[in-house]
Amino acid sequence: MGGGANRGGLARTGHSPAGGRASAVEVRGLVKHYGGTKALDGVDVTVREGTVLGVLGPNGAGKTTLVRCLATLILPDAGTATVAGHDVVRDARRLRRVIGLTGQYASVEERLSGWENLYMIGRLLDLSRPAARRRADEMLERFALTEAAKKPVTQYSGGMRRRLDLAASMVGEPDVLFLDEPTTGLDPRTRNEVWDEVERMVAEGMTVLLTTQYMEEAERLADELTVIDRGRVIAGGGVDELKAKVGGRTLRIRPSDPADLPLMARALRESGLDGIAGASAAPEEGQLYVPILADEQLTAVVGLLAAHGFGIAWIDTRLPSLDEVFLAITGERSAGSETLPEEAAV
Repeated sequence: MGGGANRGGLARTGHSPAGGRASAVEVRGLVKHYGGTKALDGVDVTVREGTVLGVLGPNGAGKTTLVRCLATLILPDAGTATVAGHDVVRDARRLRRVIGLTGQYASVEERLSGWENLYMIGRLLDLSRPAARRRADEMLERFALTEAAKKPVTQYSGGMRRRLDLAASMVGEPDVLFLDEPTTGLDPRTRNEVWDEVERMVAEGMTVLLTTQYMEEAERLADELTVIDRGRVIAGGGVDELKAKVGGRTLRIRPSDPADLPLMARALRESGLDGIAGASAAPEEGQLYVPILADEQLTAVVGLLAAHGFGIAWIDTRLPSLDEVFLAITGERSAGSETLPEEAAV
């Protein structure tokens, strides 16, 4: 889906009265039923201008349904949603001119060439013939597809089709871009190319809502995360914020003398310091692992080891991985999730 040709309708660097970025997407209490199943059950989401919101969740959680509602492809049953200042129900026609959408699968016309696909979208967006030609040329160059411009899409690789699909979503220079699992099935190299392009678009001021099941993708691209399970938002915040909520940090210590490792672990376990009874030694790695929940505990651990005369060669802290956060947050609730028919494609 292409976006509108006029980017001036939304101030990209505008700020709210409170001094933070204004909201490009506001979703409140959104509900969508498919038969007896609630695909969305009162979802609240906010995406700030010029940022990337990563939406995580197991299959059937409601991620694609949310995107389809925001992109005006389906109507919500209840709740409100505005994108770039337009209501998704009342202002659907105007909204379509300021958004772009790339779904889980490339949605270009395979019998046409790459250039013809982009030119066609430009014309559908009411660009003049010369403007549509220029825009098609620009997008092919930007997405490194110029050499394949005249080839039918049937001759494109999977990565080339994905880049063409992204280019198609950018023809109209949208204010808000929806990316619904945009790198599904891509090889690591092509995935990185897509990530580079998303980062460049955001650096130019675009707002992105990204659904993904790749934790590495979410960690690299997202400014904030929202976790959805069974149609409900169950967690949200920055990457490090969510990691801290799940299990705090792990302090990793390597002693100057490897022989001190078991002695250090015993000293900490017997110290009575609050929250560090779980200190454990890993002789094969030559490290001591100490779970901590606050900076004060880190200071107390280092101070206690110094008081016992132990030398420290290296120390750092590790937050849980985003994979660990996702599993901890969704827990067994995702085990029985079913994929809705409408979640299979955009």
